[in-house]
Order: sequence, then structure tokens, then C-alpha cells
Amino acid sequence: MQKIGNLITQLVRYGEKTGLVAAEDRIYTINRLLEIFHLDEYTEEVPEEEMELEDILDGMLDWAYENGVTEENSIVYRDLFDTRIMSALVPAPSVVIQKFRELYQESPEKATAYYYKFSCDTNYIRRYRIKKDKKWTADTEYGTLDITINLSKPEKDPKAIAAAKNAKQSAYPKCLLCKENEGYAGRVNHPARQTHRIIPVTIDGKQWGFQYSPYVYYNEHCILFNSEHTPMKIDESAFRKLLDFIKQFPHYFIGSNADLPIVGGSILAHEHFQGGHYEFAMERAGIRKEITIPGFEQIQAGIVNWPMSVIRIRHEDADLLVKAAAHILESWRKYTDEEAFIFAETDGEPHNTITPIARMRDGKYEFDLVLRNNITTKEHPLGVYHPHQELHHIKKENIGLIEVMGLAVLPARLKDEMAKLGEYIVEGKDIRSDETLEKHADWVDEFIGKYDVVTAENVEEILQKEIGIVFKKVLEHAGVYKNTEEGMKGFMRFIESL
Repeated sequence: MQKIGNLITQLVRYGEKTGLVAAEDRIYTINRLLEIFHLDEYTEEVPEEEMELEDILDGMLDWAYENGVTEENSIVYRDLFDTRIMSALVPAPSVVIQKFRELYQESPEKATAYYYKFSCDTNYIRRYRIKKDKKWTADTEYGTLDITINLSKPEKDPKAIAAAKNAKQSAYPKCLLCKENEGYAGRVNHPARQTHRIIPVTIDGKQWGFQYSPYVYYNEHCILFNSEHTPMKIDESAFRKLLDFIKQFPHYFIGSNADLPIVGGSILAHEHFQGGHYEFAMERAGIRKEITIPGFEQIQAGIVNWPMSVIRIRHEDADLLVKAAAHILESWRKYTDEEAFIFAETDGEPHNTITPIARMRDGKYEFDLVLRNNITTKEHPLGVYHPHQELHHIKKENIGLIEVMGLAVLPARLKDEMAKLGEYIVEGKDIRSDETLEKHADWVDEFIGKYDVVTAENVEEILQKEIGIVFKKVLEHAGVYKNTEEGMKGFMRFIESL
């Protein structure tokens, strides 16, 4: 086991190298670390070689457990403690905000580049975990989709799950997005956020917070959240807020999950948007059919060539574009077309909403407005416009903003399942005989005949290709109008009703 003195020296040097620890703060940082490890003295040791941050923290966590500083050693407790360790290197919010604002005066890109690197260097974004995510692409008639198996969220162990269940319920912070998370030590049922720093921004005249997602599903995956804990709502003001952000950060896109269950995101109780510095397949998708929005003839508009039902509108006048988006939303909210199985409401429960995405392209503001409907039936209890039962072996979860744009975030279980399934296929074993693989058997029967030879060398590539096809179908299922002649007729009936 590494000596703790050596590890402290390594960590402080890491802090100096990344710019987290100024030369004037060196001794202060060492003393903060001594306090965390219950140590009274420190002798500087010259390290033989520089260690990676992950290895430094692992060594510190092992030492802390072996020496009684921490009582538990599972992933949940290690994450709580290593965040506390890193907090000794992280400057106060005011320092980070000042630096961000200084750089913003030079350019928004410089400010976000600094803040993203800072969020990675502090280990708030755990780069070494995100590297473990499996990623590949899938070529389809709609363009190249991104596929990821998300491995960066750690699985909780049974002991931590039991401790979380028995832990006193707290309403502080109210949710994972609230501003009160900044600097919070965390607990067994709430992640530590001592290394978390929020940039205050003014959006549509109100205080909002700007931060990065700790799980980073794509480059510079950011979250913009209301400073007040207020529910998600898609309305004219939401469109204004999205474009206000784009005015301030024109190199980013920004979008919102829908505001209804099934078609919405995982946190509907707190108004927030997600953005970043990434080009999704939806952005690259062309226009399938140009259209005119009545009353807004000067706006460029079209139906996007995409598996879901998307109206794209563009103009240099942000206010005009907001008005057009609000008109489309208002019309869609109350729109019913029984022939197309679209109902605005049943038994007083509303079903229609929009997933909006905003960006700046070639000097014009642009909205992609994705029509959503969350109606359920006996045949499709999780949603008619949701992945159907036959796709649940791969993707059962809600189709939120990130998937809508063409990036599949698939469950971690698939990593091991696909490795095992590949073995069964190559060795000719009975897939239905295995409890975890049985759900994939019908799917394999459907596609296996397409391939002349399946070997240990090509089976992973085949499975990845077929998962890509499943994700394309997932998006098609989520589309309210299908990409058929009949579907396009239905879509045009809505456009004509505007």
C-alpha cells in the first residue's frame, strides 16, 4: 500500500499541475488534507513517478479504510469520501465565477472550455469512469446514430441500498438539480457535491444556474436549471429561455425534455434544459418536405427526415421564431386526429406536448420541435409512442431529449449480456436456456439468417449493428407520425390545421 504522505504530495502536485492549487495555497491545501485523514504531521516525499488521479484517490481510499478513517469501503462510501478529499483542492464558487466571467469577456467558447476542464479536473466529472462507456455508431437511412452503453453510473451494493432505505429522509436539497447541491457533503442516498460549482446566468430576466452533467453523455453535456425548484413546463416562455441561452452561448445547442410523464425526462419536478457542444444526428438530418406555417410565411419551415415527427423552423428574428414555436405548440396541445390515433386528451388527462431543441446555424436561430404524445392502451401500457414490448430487451426506458436527437443511452446490463450472447451464438448454444439471455432469443432468430458466417471475431460487430437497428426502431415507435405515405398524410393534416 502506498504511504499516505506520498499520496498527499501526489495529489497536491496534481492540483498545481491542473491549476486547481495556486502556489500560495499549497501549505493550506496540505493542511486541509491532513485534517481529512486525521493526521497531525506531514513530511514531503519526492514521488518516484507521477501517478494518475484515479490511482492517487484509490490509494487514499484504501489507506483511509485500512486505518479506520472510513468505516465502509463500498463504491457509494468511497465516492462520498473521495469527493471530500478533492474538495480540499477546489476554490470557492466566487473564484470560479469570476474566472468564468473574465474569460466570457474574451469569448463564450473560452469561458465554457475553462469551466468544462475545471469540472473534469476536480473529479466532479469522473473521466476515468466515462471512458468505460461503450460507444459506437449505427448507419441508418436517417443518418449515423450514436449508441452508448452507460457504464459511468456506479451500481450500488446491497449494503448501501439497505442503508439508503433506512436513512432519514431529507428534503435538503429538494432534488439533484437544486442550487443547494453546491458544496453539499452528500449522504448514502444523495451524491456528494463538494467539488460542484455553479455558474449563475440570467435567462429571460430570471436567475438560473449553468453546470455540467457529472455523467457526460456527449461533449460538454451541460444542464441549465431554474434557481427555483419549479416544475417543467413547455410554453412560450420556455422557447424564449432556450433562445436567450443560445444568444449568450451560440456555440452550444440547448433543448428541453417534454413536460409530461412517459415522454418527459427523469426529473419533471425541477425546470431544466440540457445542452452542450455536440452535433447530433438530428441536427445533420435534412428536410424531408418544406412547409409553410400559416401566419408565419416569412419563416423557413420543414418536416425533418427523422424517425420521430419533427418540425424545423428557422429565422434571424428570435422573437418571431418564439411566437411561431408557441403557435405550433398551442395548436398541437389541443389537436386530435382519431384516424392517426392522436388524442389531445382522454378523461381530462392531456397527452400532446413538444420536445424542443434550439441552436444557432449560419447566423439564424433554429428550433427542432418534436411532436410527442403519451397516450397508453391495454396493448401498450407504457405508451403507444414509446418503445414497444418487442424492443424492451434492449431499451425499455423513456425516450427523452438525448435519445430524441439520436444518441441511445442503453442500460449497463447490456455489456455483460451482449458478451455472453455472443458466446452462445458462436458456440450454437440454446439462448432460451439462459435466464438472462432468454429475452434476446426472438431478436437473434430474426437477424441471424442475414449473416453467412458468425465467428468469435465478428459477433460483437454484428450485435452492435443489430442494436443500432433496434434503436432506430425505438425512435420510429416514439414518432407520432410514421415515415410512410399514410404517416406523412397525417402529419400534413396537422400542418394544414395550423
